[in-house]
Amino acid sequence: MKNWIAAFRLRTLPLALASIGMGAFLAAAAGAFNGLVFGLCALTTIFLQVLSNLANDYGDSIHGADSVEREGPSRAVQTGAISKEAMKMAIVIFVLLSLASGIALIYVAFGWLTFNFNLFLGIGALAIIAAITYTAGYRPYGYAGLGDISVLIFFGFVAVMGSAFLYEQSVSMNYILPAISVGFFSVAVLNVNNIRDIESDVKAGKRSIPVRLGRASAVRYHWFLLFSGFVAAMAYVVLNYVAITQFLFVLSLPLLLVNAKAVYTKHKASELDPFLKQMALSTLLFVVLFGVGNLL
Repeated sequence: MKNWIAAFRLRTLPLALASIGMGAFLAAAAGAFNGLVFGLCALTTIFLQVLSNLANDYGDSIHGADSVEREGPSRAVQTGAISKEAMKMAIVIFVLLSLASGIALIYVAFGWLTFNFNLFLGIGALAIIAAITYTAGYRPYGYAGLGDISVLIFFGFVAVMGSAFLYEQSVSMNYILPAISVGFFSVAVLNVNNIRDIESDVKAGKRSIPVRLGRASAVRYHWFLLFSGFVAAMAYVVLNYVAITQFLFVLSLPLLLVNAKAVYTKHKASELDPFLKQMALSTLLFVVLFGVGNLL
């Protein structure tokens, strides 16, 4: 059980919940929050994130990114703690759990076999495919350096604007800026991971953004993500200003600065690794402060 809990990588869940949390806060500010929809949305998100983590563990072990030379935390399949067959079975189980929870979610939100039901069923299927094929399969897109784009799309636009749609039953282009904020901060989490793993990724042929740019440029890219995500949130508040409390999210800025400094100064994988969790939790705090500030 300890090996499976480690493989689930529970420290990644705050980031996933932050994404759908932003959508829930935006909907609540518009007077459209639904507790059952939120619960099912959170459950589906957790299943999808665990699915992604298990597929990543399996895929990186198969393709060599999780070799014995890797400096980051060891993975279950790589070390033999979980067999390849057991991991594949777990992936299938979490695909089914994600489907079941997702179908229940969109049924509660839209009813049975409506246009929106079918639309979101398709989006959910794409999310499952994206979670699996990031590092698994014959041509994993994560190895081509496309993971950042995928995270921006699914953790940013799909999670924030899509989850808000579940409550409000309409698309608000006004939510693009909060979606960009969460999307860029989510990409920043992935970027910390990829900067940490540059050396092992080079040996495995994984062409992540830091591998392509080099460490120095990857650090500047990281600063761009943090700066742009914060500016997008500021722009949203300025364009939708009602009360000073909307700037409550500014309290999360010191944590973002700590992360920016760490990526620049920490060169050992063991030193940089804690800042993946720090960035994920910082993003969750940012979302909570942003959401509460808009509700007050």
